[in-house]
Amino acid sequence: MITIALYVTLAMVSAAALLNVYRLVKGPDAPDRILALDTLYINGIALVILLDVALGTRLYLEVALLMAIMGFVGTVALAKYLKRGSVIE
Repeated sequence: MITIALYVTLAMVSAAALLNVYRLVKGPDAPDRILALDTLYINGIALVILLDVALGTRLYLEVALLMAIMGFVGTVALAKYLKRGSVIE
């Protein structure tokens, strides 16, 4: 039962990631694209954690943590760029 739920969850998160890619490409303006990119990072983290659970290892948890840190820094940098026109000022 857990295995079936795991594969269904993997499929749903993958579908959500594909919808985020669509919004990233077709977004009407830059803030929508940044939001889609941030949500794509979250879906990527969820996929890595689900893969870790499916394989029964703990190797990918550090990868998920690094993805979370890089996603946060990237979102903040893009938001600062949209607001000010430069990241470092």
